[in-house]
Amino acid sequence: MSDAPAPAPLLIACALGIERLALRGADRGSAGGPVTVLRTGMGPRATERSVTRALGDPALRGAVVLATGFCAGLAPGMHPGDLVVAEETRGPDGATTPCEGTDLLVKELVRAVPGRTVHTGPLTGSDHVVRGHERSEMRATGAIAVDMESAATLHSALRQGARPVAAVRVVVDAPEHELVRIGTVRGGISAFRVLRAVVPAFFEWHRSLPLPRR
Repeated sequence: MSDAPAPAPLLIACALGIERLALRGADRGSAGGPVTVLRTGMGPRATERSVTRALGDPALRGAVVLATGFCAGLAPGMHPGDLVVAEETRGPDGATTPCEGTDLLVKELVRAVPGRTVHTGPLTGSDHVVRGHERSEMRATGAIAVDMESAATLHSALRQGARPVAAVRVVVDAPEHELVRIGTVRGGISAFRVLRAVVPAFFEWHRSLPLPRR
């Protein structure tokens, strides 16, 4: 029996039940340590409460945190099923959180879903669903995508202690493919399948980080 300490656990946070279903339905055979999938609920406030409470559990002490799920793309030419790897997250209050291991995440995502486009850049946060002119205003800040939970997830995680954090989102809504348009269901199914397929990339990222041992 090895006396080596266990690796830091991985906490994967999402907001929606359908996202959690995709994440839990993925093959966990390649996980490098304990994995917890947390459904935070929608919006930054619910996310902050949920992540803070979860990281207070001794079993998740020192956990690496990855925010994931669906997002709205801001850049022209984005399509449902495209992936977004955040270089940093930006909260509605302007606070920024840098992400760790983004190059590795891109490499592993490309391997997991060949042919899918992977975008990198700032991921901005909102406290409501973004529509119309708000897209162009957010895009003008340099952000490439928006969601309501990633920034709150990472910010809350770091408030509980230093740790690697990252955010990966699947585009389900884009400038030329808004949710209110025909094709929404098809786009949603595509995003669900992509999210389920990329979970092994999250595990590889986690395993490759210089993680503290417990």
